[in-house]
Amino acid sequence: MNFELSQRGQQYLEKTRQFIQQHIEPIEADFWHEVHRTNIGGDWTTWQWPSVLEELKAKAKAAGLWNMFLPDETLGAGLTIQEYAHIAEQTGRSLIAPTVFNCNAPDTGNMEVLWRYGSEAQQQQWLMPLLAGEIRSVFCMTEPAVASSDATNMQATAVVDGDEIVLNGRKWWSSGLGDPNARIIIFMAHTPDDSKDRHHQHSMVLVPVNTAGVTIERMLPVFGDYDAPHGHGEVSFDNVRVPVANFIGGPGEGFAIAQGRLGPGRIHHCMRCIGAAEKSLELMIDRGMNRVAFGKPILNLGGNREKVAEARIAIDQARLLTLYAAWKMDNFGNMAAMTEISSIKVVAPNVLEKVVDMAMQIHGGAGMSRDTPLTGFFAQARSLRLADGPDEVHKGVIARIELAKRGYSRRSR
Repeated sequence: MNFELSQRGQQYLEKTRQFIQQHIEPIEADFWHEVHRTNIGGDWTTWQWPSVLEELKAKAKAAGLWNMFLPDETLGAGLTIQEYAHIAEQTGRSLIAPTVFNCNAPDTGNMEVLWRYGSEAQQQQWLMPLLAGEIRSVFCMTEPAVASSDATNMQATAVVDGDEIVLNGRKWWSSGLGDPNARIIIFMAHTPDDSKDRHHQHSMVLVPVNTAGVTIERMLPVFGDYDAPHGHGEVSFDNVRVPVANFIGGPGEGFAIAQGRLGPGRIHHCMRCIGAAEKSLELMIDRGMNRVAFGKPILNLGGNREKVAEARIAIDQARLLTLYAAWKMDNFGNMAAMTEISSIKVVAPNVLEKVVDMAMQIHGGAGMSRDTPLTGFFAQARSLRLADGPDEVHKGVIARIELAKRGYSRRSR
């Protein structure tokens, strides 16, 4: 087992680190001030990104720091999952860096789905503009009326009618739905077929955002913040019709595609959490050593030094576990790394939540404001404990695998 980066991977990592330091960190505070000044409330129809974002994206593309998540050497950087994991950690230190490098969710997962499973026509129409950063995409899976942690509960339908697919249902927490550049939705829905088992009765369908019957009902705030101009929305599909050719991989293939999509994506999420935790720890130390109370730096009061140590231990443990999961995926595939993938999905957001909470406490009132990225990091951590499967589901996966090692099946009591 070797976590050392190749020379190529190290070069990408160092270039990414320098780009963030030189081009993103100096403008990030002003960037978010502009976002919050101009994108007010839930009226997503007026949301816009600050113009500097396109300037940064052009610089990143010119520097070759573009689509680094994609293992294809022609369309992406050709890095392994483990190599990209280190880069994801660096981008996690910033709330806009993933977008600058065209490595942001949900686009990374959607692009990987189209790259792995899309037809040539689908790739030309949707993948290439996404890879160019010309458009954004949305992933619609979670539903408001059912417990969506069990995807077989899904009520939205995708039914074949001649040469068309008829879509009906309501989705929410559809990330990126408010983005002014959102053009395409991947819609996951039930495709009833009595001849197939329950894990072959769901499909992924490509739906242009402006298709008749697609209605964006509202944007949903996270802790009172609409995450504009990205947005997490609720959207209804009322007898939406698209060509049968819009199935990704064919009807009934949705679950298999979802598993392929979620493995690398969880590595990305977890390493970004670790990067955010590192940034939070740095902010915590600087604040704690530069603020004085009762004649001492506040980091020297109330067991705060122990908190620094606890943060360091937790971050390093999470990083090593995530790199191990990435190494295992690179060498043995997603299925061989199921325990590790579920483990990191529990560990990394919880570590970030713990570390950022410590940092917020050290910052006092400033920790509750937008003067630092801490509130954004906290919302990210708490949201990720639900997104892509809640903690409880992942712990259930781990327990099931452990019981199976001892000969106990799903039906064992």
